[in-house]
Amino acid sequence: MRQHYLALFTLFASLPAGALTFQTRMENIAWKVEGDQFECRLVQPIEGFGSGEFVRRAGEQPIFQLRSDSNVLGAGSATLLAAAAPWQPGRNDISLGAVSMARTGVLFSSSQGQASRLINGLLDGRSTVVRNHAGEGGRAMEVRVLPVSFAKAYGDYQLCASKLLPMNYDQIRQTQVGFPRGVDLDSNARARLDVILDYLKADPSVNHIELNGHSDNGGNRLANREDSRRRALAVADYLKAHGVPEEQISVRFHGERYPLVKNTSAANRARNRRVNIELDRVTPVEKPVEKPAEPPAAAPAPATTPAAQAPASAPAAKPL
Repeated sequence: MRQHYLALFTLFASLPAGALTFQTRMENIAWKVEGDQFECRLVQPIEGFGSGEFVRRAGEQPIFQLRSDSNVLGAGSATLLAAAAPWQPGRNDISLGAVSMARTGVLFSSSQGQASRLINGLLDGRSTVVRNHAGEGGRAMEVRVLPVSFAKAYGDYQLCASKLLPMNYDQIRQTQVGFPRGVDLDSNARARLDVILDYLKADPSVNHIELNGHSDNGGNRLANREDSRRRALAVADYLKAHGVPEEQISVRFHGERYPLVKNTSAANRARNRRVNIELDRVTPVEKPVEKPAEPPAAAPAPATTPAAQAPASAPAAKPL
């Protein structure tokens, strides 16, 4: 216990003079791991401020984000540090450069390189620190994410990351498969399509696929157009065979009209033989509900004409 309080005293003694610091008390620190197939987060709530979070999207490396609903540090520039632990004397803080702070919400997002160095620092007992001098008279203000129990939480975070999809929507929404030879899918094309199929299964909100077939200029225009059509159909058939509804796929083919590169070499012509794939989220158009036809109104009954009154009987002839 005595060592615990000594460490706390040393920590605050090492802060810049007069600095206002936001951090969670050591005994209250609780890392949280949240995530699914699309994103994993490793979060340390920061008492009285917000949270520090390592965020890893599918297909990407982690970044670090600082969040706050009320950014008392203020907007503008701040310094990002992997700060030395006070119980490890002789070590200096590692400055990771300046970051630009927003006023609320996600205050900043680090680069992947900065996040990697922050993670290594936390594993090594360093704190993640964001510091500026926006207070009165240049008073230092800072937010600290402490390394307490980080190694265990980081292990859980890596387990979450191992289940991420290979690519995220921004990466996969526009892609292509190549046809180095002919019009048939090779193993590389099928592997790329399998990645797309895995994503489609995980994200049913993606409900439209546009395929655009292309060719090089190796034949006449009609032959090139036919080759581009067959390439697009090969991709469509593969997707349909693996469960993609036919009505979600549209096929177009363009022949040699839109090369990626000039057809000046065998390698360039191979690059131009391709199918571009575009994924989209299309809001279904709801058809108006048709009301059942109402039966025709019955014709009005003809007006009833009062029966003609019988003429009054002639008075009986009086006997003479």
